[in-house]
Amino acid sequence: MSSFDLFKYGLVLLLPAAYLARRYTRSAAPPPAPDTAPADEKPVKSIMQAPRDDLAPPKDDPFTLEQLKEFDGSDASKPIYVSIKGTVFDVSAKADVYGQGKSYNIFAGKDGSMGLGMSSLKDEHAVPDYRGLNDADRKVLDDWHGFFTKRYNIVGKVIDHPVKESPNVETAEENPTSNL
Repeated sequence: MSSFDLFKYGLVLLLPAAYLARRYTRSAAPPPAPDTAPADEKPVKSIMQAPRDDLAPPKDDPFTLEQLKEFDGSDASKPIYVSIKGTVFDVSAKADVYGQGKSYNIFAGKDGSMGLGMSSLKDEHAVPDYRGLNDADRKVLDDWHGFFTKRYNIVGKVIDHPVKESPNVETAEENPTSNL
């Protein structure tokens, strides 16, 4: 028998043995992925808040649209209010979003229902009269109302709101069986 033949037989016997040994000795779970984030980097914080379970019972204190302007975040001693469809919410806990000079301050101290429904941050759209919204935009507005209802204290109602309808429209988020 030549040395080449010995090499072939050795290969034929060793390869299956090596395969079986590797298969039975490696762990079932894959190794964890290495942590590539730098130690000083903070995790990304979502701007979407989870629903709260510590909200106060809703109030129905009356506000006029003019009175609502006092709560626009320009006076640090006053809360920040946002009205949607005539429901006034205290958003002071998110002053970093609704406070003076912040991204959504356009809605602070007013009812900006039309702008919320249109997903617009233009000043001319941040008005209370949302009757011109199409069905899709009205659904967006209803979803915003549901979102705020679950996350912010209701402190009152706008008594001179131009649209006189109940703001308690059920959204799919509030009642998932409503679409069945």
